[in-house]
Amino acid sequence: EGWLADTNLDANFTIIEPHQTHLGWLQGQKTVRLYADCAAAIADGAPVSTMIVLAVKPQMMDDAIGGYARFVSNSCVFVSIAAGKTIQYFENHLGADAAIVRAMPNTPAAISQGITAIVGNAHVDAKGMDEAEELLSAVGDVVRLDEEAQIDAVTGVSGSGPAYVFHMIETMAAGGVAQGLSPELALKLATATVAGAGALAKSADEGPDQLRINVTSPNGTTQAALDVLMNKKDGFPVLLKRAVAAAADRSRELSNG
Repeated sequence: EGWLADTNLDANFTIIEPHQTHLGWLQGQKTVRLYADCAAAIADGAPVSTMIVLAVKPQMMDDAIGGYARFVSNSCVFVSIAAGKTIQYFENHLGADAAIVRAMPNTPAAISQGITAIVGNAHVDAKGMDEAEELLSAVGDVVRLDEEAQIDAVTGVSGSGPAYVFHMIETMAAGGVAQGLSPELALKLATATVAGAGALAKSADEGPDQLRINVTSPNGTTQAALDVLMNKKDGFPVLLKRAVAAAADRSRELSNG
């Protein structure tokens, strides 16, 4: 949806999707061709792609990738958004000469508010990286990594991070209910507060540390709450560091498995 809505993105799309019942909204899109499998697209004379996005669940990738090695060429870049699937995995399946960009987006991309980290192998030239960044920029910000190993840390911070924030909304709302608010009101307050604070943090010139200080009056209500949250034994500094590390470690396990 983000790609089709981006008027600056001059592209045609061939979509391979065996389960099409949820794709009725694509009917009538002049820049989209939809096929049940790769062989059907080839038989119909679908144009050779300059970029192939591999966007299936990691456990489905072995079955999905089979027909694509034939497209390996100097002009075609493969972009993967499958968690845990390394560049080496794709080189093994597509060929050592395949140009691979590994990407790690997050779920706010669904409303064009995501952030995606990308890294390419040695066969992706500057033009290929620029085109991958342009494509993924249609659904949010894009950052380039220096090396693939950083993907695991990215997973721990931004890939899995939306779930941390959603849980924070849950627990903030539960705290409000414990203080006498209705569940509906507490959830509305918590959701709006997190969304507003995130938007402010993204747009402000000041860093989050200064924004926190700006809200905090000495010996006031916010200070009382932060004394709990910033506790060095069991507060956010310790808890979130452990959470990010756990997600990054699991990402490494999936990549090695």
